[in-house]
Amino acid sequence: MTPTSVGMRCPECASQKTRVRRVARTPGGGVTTSRPLATYTIIAINIVAFLAELTSGSGGFSGAENGNVFDKGALYGPLVHYNHEYWRLVTSGFLHANFLHIALNMWFIYAIGSALEPAIGRARYVALYFTALLCGSFGVLLLQPDTVAIGASGAAFGLLGALIVEARRRGIDLWQSGLLLTALINFAFTFTVSGISIGAHVGGFLGGILVGIVFDQADRRRMPPAVSLAACVVLSVAAVLGGIALSGDGNLIGTTVF
Repeated sequence: MTPTSVGMRCPECASQKTRVRRVARTPGGGVTTSRPLATYTIIAINIVAFLAELTSGSGGFSGAENGNVFDKGALYGPLVHYNHEYWRLVTSGFLHANFLHIALNMWFIYAIGSALEPAIGRARYVALYFTALLCGSFGVLLLQPDTVAIGASGAAFGLLGALIVEARRRGIDLWQSGLLLTALINFAFTFTVSGISIGAHVGGFLGGILVGIVFDQADRRRMPPAVSLAACVVLSVAAVLGGIALSGDGNLIGTTVF
């Protein structure tokens, strides 16, 4: 037998090279590869949706306020409430007004998702993303029910909120890491630049923080991963029901992006 870094092996086995694949162990007990495949997939879906907007006559360098895809997918309260077009709570989060809008949101999702997805695991990451998206839609209908809203940054702000919780749990300095500064800069733009959906950003961010806390507490109590995923479902359902209840108010006065 021959001693090796992985223990005693026979001479024939010791002479063989073993391929090593990097993996990351998640707090929930699962194992995921270090490549953020869910993040890539979400970005791809957004790009495909934007291309569909372009082919239907909206998007490009101007505002996406026309076209069949925009008309059928944008979030507008009365259409959700009176026409029962509940899919808008989700589809609006995959539509964008122009090239700059989608470029900024996709870069933000890539930057945050590349760090967060390997840390919490793919299943939790996807659950977080859609929960934050729905919380962002709830925020729109709560604060700005009289506007049409589109964009992925409500979900992106949710990723940032969850990453802040995860970083704090791991003892990472939030100022030195730049996470708090990133949040402050983005909220400064949210509250000072016209045409940005305040409700989506605030709702998504708070939703992400809440989901991050749920994940943290589930891990501390050694609960099965299904428990934290079920909590995301409960929060998502609450956001949908709350959004539907609020969506009846509003007279169209403009378009906001998020």
